[in-house]
Amino acid sequence: MLFLRQFSAELLKMFARKRTWIGFVAFVALELLVLMLSQTDKAKRGFRAFLESHGAMFDEYFGGLTLAFNMMALTVALLGAIFVALVAGDIVSKEVEDGTMRMTLSRPVSRLRVLGVKLLAALLYCFVLIAFIGITALLTGLAWQGLGSLCALIPEEKLLAFYPPREGLVRYFIAMPCFGLSFCTIVSLAFMLSCCNMKPASATIVCLAVLFVDRILDFWPQFASFKPWFMTSHMVTWLNVFRSPVPLSKMAEDYLYLFGLNATFILIGCTVFLRRDLKS
Repeated sequence: MLFLRQFSAELLKMFARKRTWIGFVAFVALELLVLMLSQTDKAKRGFRAFLESHGAMFDEYFGGLTLAFNMMALTVALLGAIFVALVAGDIVSKEVEDGTMRMTLSRPVSRLRVLGVKLLAALLYCFVLIAFIGITALLTGLAWQGLGSLCALIPEEKLLAFYPPREGLVRYFIAMPCFGLSFCTIVSLAFMLSCCNMKPASATIVCLAVLFVDRILDFWPQFASFKPWFMTSHMVTWLNVFRSPVPLSKMAEDYLYLFGLNATFILIGCTVFLRRDLKS
């Protein structure tokens, strides 16, 4: 009961900060912008050329489900990473900077308990943000063009799949928690940096720098032999939900790799924080 009370208080404190809501507001604005632009003739011609060049019928696949998938796959990977890193990188270091962490630790509670509560709060935020983006993107698409069939196309990952509305919708909702599991690596990396002796902004920037450098190297064909060592190459495994058949063994391998990274980041962060002197 005490742990639940501390967890509830941490959630209340986290969602009371204005920066926690930036991600929600930004994606609602982006979805509305995409909705308005998609109604123009130029955008429709672009969508038609894009779909028909890959063998998809425009009238069948130009719908809310395809739009929602593109929103998830093409925007969340970048913008979502920024907002998740912002919150997770702020979760510990901000309280240390403000001096409230010393007041928290003056009470009869262990540092591991405090870190555990904060890590769970950051992970919950990650899944809530992904679910919010996925559901609102789908609702925006439904209100704009109806459901339609699903065209899942990501050339960089060699993904091209077409599904009828029902199967596409099922795969879409299965993909959301898988996407959240992939983003847990960003949470654990930002959490580790937040436990170190650095400013909240520095923890966020370093986390994003590591993530973007990893992704850039992953894109280079010259480094194809190193691809299994890049964490972003494993984070995109959520897209395998849209392959037929679903490569479950490949997804399990990728998530085990990410779980090992997460455990390493969290262990390093906790070790550093337990050895820190917060008296000065």
